[in-house]
Amino acid sequence: MIGIMSFRIQIFAVFGSLAITAFVFELIRKRKMLEKYSLLWFSAAVVLIVLSLWRGLLEKTAGFLGVYYAPSALFIIAAFFAMAMFLHFTVVVSRLTEQNKTLAQEVGLMREELQTMRQGAGTVP
Repeated sequence: MIGIMSFRIQIFAVFGSLAITAFVFELIRKRKMLEKYSLLWFSAAVVLIVLSLWRGLLEKTAGFLGVYYAPSALFIIAAFFAMAMFLHFTVVVSRLTEQNKTLAQEVGLMREELQTMRQGAGTVP
């Protein structure tokens, strides 16, 4: 029973990883995702595909992680990549938030300067 269950999990993991890879390619093709952000997704998918297909490596990895049931190690590794992606995108969003704030402040200063120049020239909007 465990052999059949492991095979099902292995097939699910391979197809899930291939589906994620295809979806990321499609997002890049439609220009909804930049290539630089896809690298982490592709890395995760490749690692999961390799571990899903190479049962010996998965069992060694599970042993290293202290996991009794080797296919469960796939979920731990997937969770690790998910956390890495969350951290990466949190950094990106934080940087963009700071840039937005700076740009809004600069636009406000430029508006004030333009208004001052218009008033000095005698043309008020």
